[in-house]
This record gives sequence, structure tokens and C-alpha cells, in this order.
Amino acid sequence: MSSVTISDPVGVRHEPDLPGLVLALDPEIARKEFRRRLPKLSGDGKLRLKAVRVTRLKPGRRCVLEYDVEVRRPGVPKYPVTLIGKTRARRSGNEGFRIQQAIWDAGFQEDSPDKISVPEPIGVISDFYMWFQRKVPGMTAEQLLGKQNAVVLARRIADAISKLHRSGVPTDKIHSMDDELKILRDCLLQVAEARPGWSKRIEALIAACEHVAATVPARKFCGIHRDFYASQVIVDESRLWLLDFDLYCQGDPALDAGNFIGHITEQSLRERGHADAFVEVERALEDRFVELSGEANRHAVRVYTNLTLARHVFLSTKFAERRHLSESLLQLCEKKLLSQMS
Repeated sequence: MSSVTISDPVGVRHEPDLPGLVLALDPEIARKEFRRRLPKLSGDGKLRLKAVRVTRLKPGRRCVLEYDVEVRRPGVPKYPVTLIGKTRARRSGNEGFRIQQAIWDAGFQEDSPDKISVPEPIGVISDFYMWFQRKVPGMTAEQLLGKQNAVVLARRIADAISKLHRSGVPTDKIHSMDDELKILRDCLLQVAEARPGWSKRIEALIAACEHVAATVPARKFCGIHRDFYASQVIVDESRLWLLDFDLYCQGDPALDAGNFIGHITEQSLRERGHADAFVEVERALEDRFVELSGEANRHAVRVYTNLTLARHVFLSTKFAERRHLSESLLQLCEKKLLSQMS
């Protein structure tokens, strides 16, 4: 077998909670398992593994690998494919593959007429505790928010998430407003513990979040992404690819729109130094989502936007390059949320 380039800069082989990575990074084992377990990839042809890269690691929790493969099928010129393999601690990979396959089958194929797709699911290798999908071309929506036609893109993103909400892909997982508030409360209490000088401000922010959340009436649930933001959308000319359905569940569809808009506001603050640099993009996404789902959803979208911003106070403390934003984010949340308490 010819040499295979292995890139493992963070040493994932030594992750005890992700035991399949030792095998997944062995090029000879990987090549054999691809041939045996992923017939959708090579069919009756042959494949050559050329490179393996670790692209993302959350220690003890999950890891993402990329595999560059050359496929040779009878009567067809050889062609390259890059596979993305995903593994999570204490997961077999079957559930992630099943959800992706169900969404693909619900009208999100690579040639869908509306140009809203998900990457093609390829299969599961149980010994790796990993499932695989094709890597798709394009740029993330995050990279394009400040570009020309960003408003048009925002409306298309609202179309895409609304399509997911209408798809009817089943799941037993449920995420309620109470669940959202519990996660948020736990996050903000960590901030208060790390920064005792902010404890009273954090307590007031938690109370404000609970207050505005209580103004959202009972909602009809559907399948939602639950982690929807601009890096989860790949833009390839006129086609949009939706990524990462690890948190897919039954929940309030307004959560996805609000979460996306809250991330846009945070990006505006991080990249432009003020919170309203992309306000036209935010408004376009909200307006289109409400146009598709009903005006009654607008208030819920805005509540979830504010809850997302509050969560970003916590997230900013977890990344050294974002800690300078923590105070600005806290002030922004106080302005948006505490004013609603008076």
C-alpha cells in the first residue's frame, strides 16, 4: 500500500473516551473497513486512501476526521472524494447516521430542486464508533454575512430551516423551554462562580431570562436543528447545505431562528465592534421566517435571540480570544433583557 499522510496534531489516539480513534487513524485498517462497510462509496470498484486529518476535537466528547480517498470504478475515470467521519463518546454512530439519512430522504438530496440539501450520508463503521458523510464544497454563511447579497442569503437560510421544520423527520428527543432555561442557568452560574464580581449582575440576568421566557406561550413542536448558526450552513453558489444534526430533536421552531440571529449579533460584536453591524441581515432572516411560519412566531424568535445572547456571555469566557467580549456581551444582554423587567 502506498504511503498515507496522517495529520493528528492534538494526539487524539490518546483519548480514552473515544476508543475507536486508534483504529480510525490506522490507514490499513481504515482502507479495509471502507471497502467492507461503506459499499456506497466504492461499489464494485476500488479505492485508495490518500490522507487522514483530525479536524476537530472536543476532548472526552467528540472528534471529526477527514479522509481523502481516490475512487476507481469500471468505465469511469478515477475521482477524489473527501469523507467526514464523526465520533462521539459512548455513541455507536448509528443514531447520527440514521438522522442524516432520514433528512436526506425527506427531500434534502444533493440535487434537490429547491437547492437546499444535506451532505450525503455514506455509512457507519462500528469498530470506529463513527459514521460518515461526504464533504461538500463552498463557504460557511458566517464568512459571507458581511458580503454583498447577505440579505438575500439570510432569506434563503430562513427558507432552509423552515424546510427542515416541515420535513416531519421523527425523533424521540424533546427540548422544551424549561430545558433551554436549565442549560442557560447552569452556564451563567459558571460565569458567576468564575467572576464573583459579576454575581449580582448574573443573578439579575438569569431572572430576566426566566421572565421573558415565561412570555412565550405553549408552542407546537416539530423537528428542529437546535444548534443552528451561520457555520452550520455551507453556501455553494446557489445551493445551501445544512450541517450537524447532532442535537436534532422535537422543539419550538422559533428556537432555530432565534439562535441563528443571536449568533449573528455576537459575530457583529466580535468582528465589527458593535452589535448592529448586521442588523439588516438579522431583520431579513426574522421577517422571512415569520412570513413562512406565521406572525405569531415573531415574539418567540426575539425571546430565543436574547436567550442565545445570554448564553454567549458564558461561551465568551471559554475561548481566550473572545474573553475581551464578555463585558460587552453582558452589557448588551442587560440592555435587551433587563429593560423588559421594568
